[in-house]
Amino acid sequence: MDPLDRLEATIRARRGAAPDSSYVARLFTRGRAKIAQKLGEEAVEAAIAAVQDDAAALTAEAADLMFHLLVLLADAGLSLNDVRAELARREGVSGIDEKAARAD
Repeated sequence: MDPLDRLEATIRARRGAAPDSSYVARLFTRGRAKIAQKLGEEAVEAAIAAVQDDAAALTAEAADLMFHLLVLLADAGLSLNDVRAELARREGVSGIDEKAARAD
């Protein structure tokens, strides 16, 4: 199993755990707005690491970003497979054309 798939399964398994036993459970208890806030914070930290040309920090922040994205997806009832399906749908479509189609 892919590490992201294992992480996703762990996140889903901890969803109903006691908040004092798991960071993931604590995030779910705090609600979607807090999860989204954490995702945003990690995105900013990843961007800063990229601008600073710090590969190690960018790698670590990217992992944090992906972790929090998986928590947010789980909270929304979505999965990596939903994201994979969307990426497959977009495959072969110019980014410019795809963005223009969303603007309609």
